[in-house]
Amino acid sequence: MSDAQERAFDELADRFVIEVPRAAAATSVHADARFDPASVYGRTAPLIVEIGSGQGHAIISAARSRPGDDFLAVEVFRAGLARTMLDADREGLRNLRLVEANAPEVLETLLPEGSADEVWVFFPDPWHKNKHTKRRLVKPPFAETAARALRDGGVLRFATDWEDYALQMREVMDAAPAFERDFAGEWAPRFGGRALTAFERKGAARGRDIRDLAYRRRPRA
Repeated sequence: MSDAQERAFDELADRFVIEVPRAAAATSVHADARFDPASVYGRTAPLIVEIGSGQGHAIISAARSRPGDDFLAVEVFRAGLARTMLDADREGLRNLRLVEANAPEVLETLLPEGSADEVWVFFPDPWHKNKHTKRRLVKPPFAETAARALRDGGVLRFATDWEDYALQMREVMDAAPAFERDFAGEWAPRFGGRALTAFERKGAARGRDIRDLAYRRRPRA
């Protein structure tokens, strides 16, 4: 990380980063770890969780424009978390927190069941080489863990610029019994709450179509 990013952890982590008890790995979540949104944010409000928040451009924009909602950025790369903290501090945001942890473990363990109003997965690593596609995040087990974290009626949103990954996402989610489509036609309209980032512009400039999907959590039995 740069010197500024190192300073971000030294000076801002106490304000923004949620300390997570670990299991074996540095980004793991201990099975007994729990996150209490009301205690962390000091209020009860809708909670939006972004998985793989990168440098934080999307979630910073959303937190700034939706002060009545609370936001949780989940990321494993410290440089991205540092950049997010620097921008959040510059914006004076009070409704954003960060977790340095593996996303599935956050959804499975750390978040209380039914606590998230929305979960966002924007431009996850496509692992586009055939030998690497097994590493993709969005597979049937992911649908199950996301269903646990979302409240009834909550929304799981996706965006990707890789067509075959978009098709995989749709196949996985269409088959997930806990979810139903929240769109008509082949693809969801572009989510207006997603900031247009340099990453998205870059994909579009290379001729890759941006595809959105949105799925609503069915009521629990």
